[in-house]
Amino acid sequence: MPDDSLTFDPTRLKYGIGQPVPRQEDPKLLKGQGRYTDDLSLPNQLYAHVLRSPYAHAVLNSVDVSEAKAAPGVHLVITADDLEDYGELVCAMPLKNIDGTPLRTTRRKALAKDRLRFVGDPIAVVVADTKAQAKDAAEMIFLDVETLPAATEASAAAAPGAAQLYDDIPGNQVLDFRFGNAEKVAEAFARAAHVQKLALRNNRIVVAAMEPRSAIGEYEAETGRMVLRVGCQGVFGLRNQLADDVLKMPRNKVRVLTGNVGGSFGMKASVYPEYLPLLHASKVLGRPVKWTDERSGSFQSDAHGRDHEVEAELAVDAEGKFLAVRLTSFANMGAYLTNVGPNMATGNYSKNIQANYATPLLEVHTRCILTNSVPVTAYRGAGRPEANYYMERLIEEAARAMGKSPIELRKLNHIKPEQMPYSAASGSVYDGGDFSAILDQALEAADFEGFEARRAEAKQRGVLRGIGIGNFLECTAPPQKEQGGIRFEDDGTVTIITGTLDYGQGHWTPFAQVLHQQLGVPFESIRLLQGDSDELIAGGGTGGSKSIMASGAAIIEASEIVIEKGRQAAAHVMETALADIEFEAGTFTVAGTDRSIGIRELAAKVKEMPRSEDLPETLDVTHVFNEAPMAFPNGCHVAEVEIDPDVGTVKFVNYVTVNDFGVIVNPALVKGQAHGGIVQGIGQAIYEFVAFSEDGQLLSGSFQDYGVPRAEDVPSFGFASHPVPCKTNPVGAKGCGEAGCAGSLPAVMNAIVDALRPLGVSHIDMPATPEKIWRAINGV
Repeated sequence: MPDDSLTFDPTRLKYGIGQPVPRQEDPKLLKGQGRYTDDLSLPNQLYAHVLRSPYAHAVLNSVDVSEAKAAPGVHLVITADDLEDYGELVCAMPLKNIDGTPLRTTRRKALAKDRLRFVGDPIAVVVADTKAQAKDAAEMIFLDVETLPAATEASAAAAPGAAQLYDDIPGNQVLDFRFGNAEKVAEAFARAAHVQKLALRNNRIVVAAMEPRSAIGEYEAETGRMVLRVGCQGVFGLRNQLADDVLKMPRNKVRVLTGNVGGSFGMKASVYPEYLPLLHASKVLGRPVKWTDERSGSFQSDAHGRDHEVEAELAVDAEGKFLAVRLTSFANMGAYLTNVGPNMATGNYSKNIQANYATPLLEVHTRCILTNSVPVTAYRGAGRPEANYYMERLIEEAARAMGKSPIELRKLNHIKPEQMPYSAASGSVYDGGDFSAILDQALEAADFEGFEARRAEAKQRGVLRGIGIGNFLECTAPPQKEQGGIRFEDDGTVTIITGTLDYGQGHWTPFAQVLHQQLGVPFESIRLLQGDSDELIAGGGTGGSKSIMASGAAIIEASEIVIEKGRQAAAHVMETALADIEFEAGTFTVAGTDRSIGIRELAAKVKEMPRSEDLPETLDVTHVFNEAPMAFPNGCHVAEVEIDPDVGTVKFVNYVTVNDFGVIVNPALVKGQAHGGIVQGIGQAIYEFVAFSEDGQLLSGSFQDYGVPRAEDVPSFGFASHPVPCKTNPVGAKGCGEAGCAGSLPAVMNAIVDALRPLGVSHIDMPATPEKIWRAINGV
């Protein structure tokens, strides 16, 4: 498949928008010079270990820490009683029940008291001279408990007679959500020529980030400030949540610092309960306190992803036109509500189930249920890949049942370019797209017409071959207010200051490309500052595939302010009228002359000039981009697989993608983001599944029990672009970070089902493990 997205265009700036500039972060990271939280050690620091609940559900009568306090090297043992004066972790999402009442939130203290609600619930924190001493002392803590029945499946926890996690949340239900007109949807289903139904499982995922969570709490006695060094997705939002909800302190008394972050995918976005005891301990002891989780602790306490039980339905008329789509779901929240836990199977299902199809009616009915399991939060795509998966599986099975071509059924229902802007039943307004053309391009790249011959050849070899389509559209998170700071440093470099945060994406390079194009500043002189809350006045963090739209737009608008300030200063320096000053490629020029001054030289002169009301004091800018609507990245994945019927293993033989990400700032980085999303989609589709025992013990608590795809398990990916620039943000971008998951889930699962269909198998749930496939083949 031609990789035309990476073609170099010599007519454009070498480091400008559209060029595949190598990531500037990589040399440092590849040489082991990155600075992650666990790489830090502060003078006189102590170490913490967290004691977690070994019970899924129990009454906690008492916690005896007397022996632990007397253990060698121990300075402090913290329990819930020590943190009574602090706040709680709550979910403040403005979601409402069908009857109009607000969602019932859980109010989570940092350490458990009275009740243990999942295996991994933090109970106590031991602070000692060394990690080993803290861990040894934690084993001396005695818990007096009465175990209770547990439920880890949402449907089971919602059933009559199930164990109740909270006395004030009957039926364990925090939200009964509905979007859409149920009556009109029911009427559409009643008049449909065909109704396609599928029971689908959105399997629970362990995030398994490269870098386990780690944090250092430090109390600055001289300033009364709490400083938290931690890997996260945005220091501005984390600082605000920590100050407002947990510490109950003024925001200017809290600082969050983040260096390099080894992956997050949504999991590290919000405050975790472990952070408060570290800060409290530092205040009590007058020394920094460091904690780094072990991988086993990560499996038990890092928020999980996905986990929904869904009945999906599609109503189709006799011609094949979609009349309505309906999702009825149980959404597993885990034992406590995270900051965005209820959003994935409610708001994001509602926005994304329509995808790129002109479906006039939709209904999403979701019951959000608490269970004795690790709390659930956003995971790459956060409801977007799942909704596309449901729709694509419904279309594939509806076409087969009606004797229609799945491809033609998709095209018949695609929103057409001439219908743009299109007001979708979801409430979104699509600004542009060319969905059928993208599908055709992907099918051609995959040699779809030649597939049956390849299937026949595979049959001769005794293997099953299948091909699957994932024709997706997802709604990004709407860009929030975002800082676009530009600072001209004394050493000639230029610093971009923004509230998004790079946790593996590679922000420095594309952000520098935008600034380089706008101001002509040499690319190699541009620096990026993202990880210090003291430097920010706004910041939406990184999530929802919005970073380049938000930060890119903020940089563009800030650059315009720099240019206007520069014109004023240049007019003064070159003693001419403001109207005569022109700016191009980093240089201010007096029109019609050869008199000019570079922007960095001018910035240095401005700092030295006498103050004047008519002149700027500096060319520096602290600007806030006000936000833009969400965008709609879309595309088509085609996966081709072979299955060994004797053992049920899946092998990829081809994988192509065609994507519309709007204006692409850096094709190489976008391609890498797409690859990462596809691999995570493959992981969920084939390998990954969190398993619990009947009493709530985590059975998949390590990489010995939990499968993730390795390099040898995934194919090379064909990548091509069919861009339709976004009209609602200054960059013209649509976001790309989560789209790989949105296309891969349906493409992979449709390919597997297609391979098994000749054997009478019309559906298999994720993950399609070898055992599950073997059982489907053999009817057991």
